Amino acid sequence: MQFDGRLLSGVSVLAAVVEGGSFARAADALGITTSGVSRAVSRLEARIGARLLDRTTRSVSLTDEGRRFYEQVKPSLANIEDAATIASGSANVVRGRLRVNIDPVVSQLILPGRLGKFLDLYPELSLDCVTREQIGDLVADGIDVAVRFGDLPDSSLIVRKLVDLQVITVAAPSYLKRRGRPRTPSDLAAGHACIDYRDPITRQPFDWEFHKGRKIQTVKTKSRLLLGDASTMLTECLAGTGIAQVFAVVAKDHIKSGKLIELFPDWADERFPLNAYYPSRHHPAAKVRAFVDYIVKAVR
Repeated sequence: MQFDGRLLSGVSVLAAVVEGGSFARAADALGITTSGVSRAVSRLEARIGARLLDRTTRSVSLTDEGRRFYEQVKPSLANIEDAATIASGSANVVRGRLRVNIDPVVSQLILPGRLGKFLDLYPELSLDCVTREQIGDLVADGIDVAVRFGDLPDSSLIVRKLVDLQVITVAAPSYLKRRGRPRTPSDLAAGHACIDYRDPITRQPFDWEFHKGRKIQTVKTKSRLLLGDASTMLTECLAGTGIAQVFAVVAKDHIKSGKLIELFPDWADERFPLNAYYPSRHHPAAKVRAFVDYIVKAVR
């Protein structure tokens, strides 16, 4: 099959439909009409000789043939985008549209009130943030960079560790007045109410670990509350519902104001990595580097 500009245009429209999840969102992203998107996809299907999308009144999804085709062309689309970035000068200038995938803990507890300040630094930049538990497919979702905690299993993405965040154990004064203050981590197993946090990968509660240098103590706590929302966990801890393990950067202002008390400062050497994941092996554009650097400053 001879390759020409119309074929590339059709593939680009297909990618916009897959990323947006609908013809309407693809049309908005491309600046064309919904009927124009439909015609472009139909021409591409006729050119290839296969139906690429299943269309219903409520959703659009790739057929098996469409999925195989899209998986083959995704790397080429990424290379074309990288080349366009370099040619336009965006490799060194912070401008354009930046789409980022952000861990819910970062978006809920670290970044609120700071995204506007980031945009003020770069007037030619627009920011599109996606927040969810799972990282998903960065290429298919059109993500420039993902900021996530921990290491991803079996990931082919390019990873850069940004910072190691300290984990501490805290409780509200109202809880300690009602239930007493535990003196050692092992005291948590004896009747204290602990707020468990769900691991988004395993769907199980994180273990309660306490680190002192090279020593690691794991405590079997008793919990009647399991949460997968870091903001809710912090709110419940502040309300005196129970004891929680949180990142020090999140709790520091509450500790300073007296709303939270750190329980075991001698057992607070646990660190958890915050990483940036890139879908391309090419040198990231300036807009990506600027955002990642801003995140590092925020968490420090």
